[in-house]
Amino acid sequence: MAHRGRLNVLANIVGKSYREIFKEFEGNLDPNSVQGSGDVKYHKGYVGNFVTRSGDEIGVVLSANPSHLEAVDPVVEGITRAKQDLYRNPGEFPVLAILVHGDAAFAGQGVVTETLNMSQLRGYRTGGTVHLVINNQVGFTTDPSESRSSVYATDVAKMVQAPIFHVNGDDPEAVVRVAKVAFAYRQRFHKDAVIDMVCYRRFGHNEGDEPSYTQPKMYEIIDKKPSVRKIYTETLVRRHDMTPAEAEKALEGFLDILQNALDETRSAAAPNPTILPPAPQPNVALEVVETKADRASIDFLSSVLHSSPDDFVIHPKLERQLKARAQLFGSGEVDWALGEALCFGEILLDGRDIRFSGQDSRRGTFSHRHAAMIDYETGESYVPLAGLAGYDGEFLRGEKPGRFMIYDSLLSEYAALGFEYGYSLVQNDALVIWEAQFGDFANGAQIIIDQFLAAASDKWGQRSGVVLLLPHGYEGQGPEHSSARIERFLTLAASDNLAVANVTTAAQYYHMLRAQVARVLKRPLIVFTPKSLLRAKQSRSPIEDLTNGYFFEVLDDPATTKEATIAKSDVNRIILCSGKVAYDAMSRRDQLLAKGGSTAVSAIVRIEQLYPWPDDQLEAVLNSYSGVKEVVWLQEEPENMGPWNFVHHQLHRILREKVALRHVSRVPSGSPATGSAAMHALELEDLMLRAVDQAI
Repeated sequence: MAHRGRLNVLANIVGKSYREIFKEFEGNLDPNSVQGSGDVKYHKGYVGNFVTRSGDEIGVVLSANPSHLEAVDPVVEGITRAKQDLYRNPGEFPVLAILVHGDAAFAGQGVVTETLNMSQLRGYRTGGTVHLVINNQVGFTTDPSESRSSVYATDVAKMVQAPIFHVNGDDPEAVVRVAKVAFAYRQRFHKDAVIDMVCYRRFGHNEGDEPSYTQPKMYEIIDKKPSVRKIYTETLVRRHDMTPAEAEKALEGFLDILQNALDETRSAAAPNPTILPPAPQPNVALEVVETKADRASIDFLSSVLHSSPDDFVIHPKLERQLKARAQLFGSGEVDWALGEALCFGEILLDGRDIRFSGQDSRRGTFSHRHAAMIDYETGESYVPLAGLAGYDGEFLRGEKPGRFMIYDSLLSEYAALGFEYGYSLVQNDALVIWEAQFGDFANGAQIIIDQFLAAASDKWGQRSGVVLLLPHGYEGQGPEHSSARIERFLTLAASDNLAVANVTTAAQYYHMLRAQVARVLKRPLIVFTPKSLLRAKQSRSPIEDLTNGYFFEVLDDPATTKEATIAKSDVNRIILCSGKVAYDAMSRRDQLLAKGGSTAVSAIVRIEQLYPWPDDQLEAVLNSYSGVKEVVWLQEEPENMGPWNFVHHQLHRILREKVALRHVSRVPSGSPATGSAAMHALELEDLMLRAVDQAI
């Protein structure tokens, strides 16, 4: 819910004490109890119990939310679904989502429509949500005639055929009757119901607002109108349910309770506010966890992934693809898709659930995943990893296998990511993944990214381990299919709030995801995933890298390490980069060395984790090269995009003028990439000329 009526709900429904609320009004900030920057009182969440008249207790969670109206809607739905999934009985829907809206926001904010659209989808349904629209007949200062085209603010709910109950907010008993009917409908049909409570704001939008500037006639009427309490008291007195004296005594008693709470708050010594020192820089390294796998377990999972029921008819093209993948495994290697699937299998055998959603994610945008196979004749689906649910063999490490839940999402970024964020708050031991169709489209969820993923730990102490998979890479596909906006996520990264990675091998991806779910301290993980590299030979990994390795924040050049085709002492240039462009540089370097005559001998070092910045790991790699004359930062993005504006001060600090530093990128641009494949090729050639070919 937004701020209208929020303090009322906190006190009278969720059970937050009046003293706690007054303490926030008085601004009594205790620097020893506040983690991060905090938030205003109207945004904070709370967990409590509502005690019914019969004495029963109902757990209530009021979700923290930003001022971005309705942004919390899909988050609440995700929290609700996660709590329901803990019961492992999807038909009961024992947890109820209640969304409290404003009239202008319900009609005006598109995320409301996205959330309604989720209500009956297999991957998102929560058994019906009760929507309460507090219809003040005004949006801040905007009249309804200027804020919606429909007759009623609630008309948007007709898209899901939800019953809509219009009720007079001046009649509390009518509101209660309608609420009971709406709840009964939800319980009977497991669908959404909407209450349009028509009322008004007695005062302005906030404490300092003057509403009669813009609605003078409305507030002329409101000023003359008795309060709801007074109207209802008169009704009770007329019915002889109470006397005027009893009503007055009840009011005085309540005011005394409030006054005592305020007096106690003011009598307590307020701590002196303190500006906390900034977090140490560079950032705290991520917790190191064990992620290697047993070879026998990997072999078992491969057999699961490459088998299907006897009567299942696989698409002929997919059958060839799976056979090729099995042959690759037999030769001792895994590609990106198989590394991911093996990672998922190991997590399930650890007893952890996996929830994975995104547009086309079951197959994969680039037709590489095929987590769900569709029978070529019947259309029935088969999910190999879901079959582990009943497994109790030797490779099971948890009490029971985790559940593998993978869904093709609705065509949404905003609500879809909000839902997964909410889900991850509850099931923080699960691997919760949201995948964008292309990383370029993630900005459709920018409000969720900014207000929840990046800021929630600072504002509300709220920790999430949600993973974002954002396909990224410049491959001549134009400005809408090239960039997941690495620069934006690095701008948001601070105080250990995120992890940002751009991994380049199947093993790195495998270990990174296993580490993410195993870490105790959760933070969202942003992964820039490849496209053409999904099938490229360079991204394959030997199986031994899964069974013996771990995640490396920095990858040294294989030509100077594993392959030993270049002596480290011969290297006079280090090219630092992140992502697919590293392979372009390696290929170009190898071509140059094969021709001979170049004065530059370059080592290509990959930064696989951009945040937290891997100071120690990078310095260790740099120090292993003794004859380096210059360090080059190479990126395929324009100069004003990509990691450069984040990494340059990190590199200056590490190098400390010991070695010359320069950067190579595309020219600054307002658009991420060219729309011309020919121009793309020319730009890539220019990058290689300046980064690799240039003489020292």
